[in-house]
Amino acid sequence: MSASPTHRRIGRIPVVDVAPVVDGGNRPAKSVVGEEFEVTATVFREGHDAVNATVVLVDPAGRERRLPMTRVNAGLDAWAVTVSADSAGLWSYGIEGWSDPYGTWNHDAVIKVGAGVDVELMLEEGARVLERAVAEVVRTKEQVAVLDDAAAALRDTATSPEVRLNAGLSSSVVRELRERPLREHVSATPRTPWLVERERALYGAWYEFFPRSEGAHFDEAAGGWVSGTFRTAAERLDAVAGMGFDVIYLTPIHPIGRINRKGANNSLRANESDPGSPYAIGSADGGHDAIHPDLGTFDDFDAFVERARGLGMEVALDIALNCAPDHPWVAEHPEWFTTRADGSIAYAENPPKKYQDIYPLNFDNDPEGIYAEVRRIIQLWIDHGVTIFRVDNPHTKPVEFWEWLIADVAQDHPEIIWLAEAFTRPPMMHNLAKVGFQQSYTYYAWRHSKAEIEEYLRELSGPAAAYMRPSFWPTTHDILTPFMQRSGPPGWVMRAALAATLVPTYGIYAGYELVENVARPGAEEQIDNEKYQYKNRRWAERGEQSLAPFLTRLNEIRRAHPALHWLRNLRFHSADDPEVLVFSKARRVYDRDDVILVVANLDPSQTRETTIRLDMPELGLGWTDTFVAHDLITGQHWNWGQNAFVRLGPETEAVHIIHVRPY
Repeated sequence: MSASPTHRRIGRIPVVDVAPVVDGGNRPAKSVVGEEFEVTATVFREGHDAVNATVVLVDPAGRERRLPMTRVNAGLDAWAVTVSADSAGLWSYGIEGWSDPYGTWNHDAVIKVGAGVDVELMLEEGARVLERAVAEVVRTKEQVAVLDDAAAALRDTATSPEVRLNAGLSSSVVRELRERPLREHVSATPRTPWLVERERALYGAWYEFFPRSEGAHFDEAAGGWVSGTFRTAAERLDAVAGMGFDVIYLTPIHPIGRINRKGANNSLRANESDPGSPYAIGSADGGHDAIHPDLGTFDDFDAFVERARGLGMEVALDIALNCAPDHPWVAEHPEWFTTRADGSIAYAENPPKKYQDIYPLNFDNDPEGIYAEVRRIIQLWIDHGVTIFRVDNPHTKPVEFWEWLIADVAQDHPEIIWLAEAFTRPPMMHNLAKVGFQQSYTYYAWRHSKAEIEEYLRELSGPAAAYMRPSFWPTTHDILTPFMQRSGPPGWVMRAALAATLVPTYGIYAGYELVENVARPGAEEQIDNEKYQYKNRRWAERGEQSLAPFLTRLNEIRRAHPALHWLRNLRFHSADDPEVLVFSKARRVYDRDDVILVVANLDPSQTRETTIRLDMPELGLGWTDTFVAHDLITGQHWNWGQNAFVRLGPETEAVHIIHVRPY
């Protein structure tokens, strides 16, 4: 009977349930260079003969590498192997299931020779299996000698059956046949695409600011505000780099529309001096391919980028495909927008929010024209040194557009990273990641209880980690949750520490250092929001009030401990107090283990005393071992074991970030 043409034949040795596979192999699984993850499959066969499995890794040049898999659950026929890639590019992997003649003989011979059944027959069959392994698999002279010597020993009747059997079961024989096995009935799965990207796609610390606020000041003589520029914003870069941030993220830097311009606190009536929202892009001064005249010129922008690079930071630019009513596109391409029944162009809405100063693009009227224009704009900013794009509201544009754009850019610029600012329904967020976005904003800002955090992080660090990389932000210029409004400095310290350690990429919005926690009435965002006005934070005068030293220490810890650079190594532990969260991350680096243990009091209003219960094997230790718990924040040391007492609170510290050091 032939298989249906719509189904793949299962193969002589069935291999099923391969993971990770994204959308049936239609989308690539993702990792970064050096990142380890587990490939798993179910491999089985009829009867009792032994089966085995191999993963085949194929690099971008087409070179193959085979790694043996390990059966991790015999009852479920589950197999696994840890893999990683040493270079960026489009890789693939597949699983080969195969019948294992040596494994079958090994199992049967131990039983039968031990019971005195068919002893000579079993020893002869073992010698013949080893001879086949020599004849059918390419080996060096030294490798051949290991198997030839064992075959001869199996036939050496001058020694006891036990000694002869042990020769065929020796560790050197087992090792040789694990590395270069004799395989029968090899059955291969289709190859799964695997996209390997640079480390910044997974790991990095971001700092967001509005360039116009850095250096902005009120001119008493003129009676109005003077905008900051790229030149004055560049003066802030030393402090940002000094805190250890890897990415400086700029909100939109383009001309801002005059028509329907918003005033302070989202007022519908703007004064002449109100700068307007930088997300209402476009005016007589230009659109997405222009720089706001107040900020300077392209030469000034280039100097800003060069200064950031010199300090070890990349520049991320906000891409907001929004248009003010006076954007050049409105006159030049009215077909790119939605015209309502009364002849007006529809402005953006996200009920109950209204954005009268913004016209959204309609991709259905002239997709070819819009695609080409956006691609041109992206290239312009790449040519001026931008390597990362934070995309505003990508879920309000067609997913197929992003799939095309990101892939098209990657052909010539695979180093470019895209962050999706999509606070929306999970299917959209997940599919934006699948079609190309390297990173995604998340619901972290709204996950506060222990149960919520653990459930959400198990999702993000589990199967979803094969394609979606979370970016955690405690606040943004749009988000100031009730928790952040009322928790004060202890809460802000705790939320920054969790963001920085739970996931590899996190970010803060300028002003976090100063605990800017006053909300606009009726809204989950700051009062006097920087989206609608300038903000002079007077950094030099606020040093004693700042959380900058704590953020600096967080980033120092992140850089020093590679365990915090990965996502899929997150493991949760338990605590008697439901307000205390405990988790760890471990990573093997060369010949040592880097293990970080985090203990956090989720209740910033009061001190918590409790006992934590550690899963010691997850820390690379035995259940009865003890270790030095070195707090990387305070420098304190304790002697901890499986159960340890902790005391965390506003008058002490909100979080322990522990380096686990075995005795």
